[in-house]
Amino acid sequence: MKKYLLLFAFSALALSSCEDDDIQNYELDMLKGEWKTTKSEVVSGKDLKTVLSTDTPTGCSAKSTTEFRIDYYAAYTAVTGVGTSCTSTKTEGKYSYDAEEKLLTIQYDDNSIFVFKVIILSSTEMKLMTMIGNIDQNGDKVIDFTQISYVR
Repeated sequence: MKKYLLLFAFSALALSSCEDDDIQNYELDMLKGEWKTTKSEVVSGKDLKTVLSTDTPTGCSAKSTTEFRIDYYAAYTAVTGVGTSCTSTKTEGKYSYDAEEKLLTIQYDDNSIFVFKVIILSSTEMKLMTMIGNIDQNGDKVIDFTQISYVR
């Protein structure tokens, strides 16, 4: 009986480890590709729902992209300018992703680091919440967060 119980315990452990790996790989597969920012919202730290301000990219900045590959490569292409005079600057780096904690960390080659909590991740939509560099923006003495929405 003890042998069966021990076998069952090891099997359950092995299966749960595989499940976590499968989730990690599945979410990395959804993350890969090129994403465009649709809006950036500052939300209240009290409830993470109340929108304090919204910024929607327009003009040249609406063409900016963020790219992820499964080899942990990340790139941000910033497009700036006025009217049809757009110029782009590409910043490259690496990222890591923790599927259990839903944390995405990007370190660009210029040593800038960004940490995000993944709120939504699907094949067509992604929403990230900044985890560092946040401040109280509405004076209620609670740190507020920026949530950035992306589409493919």
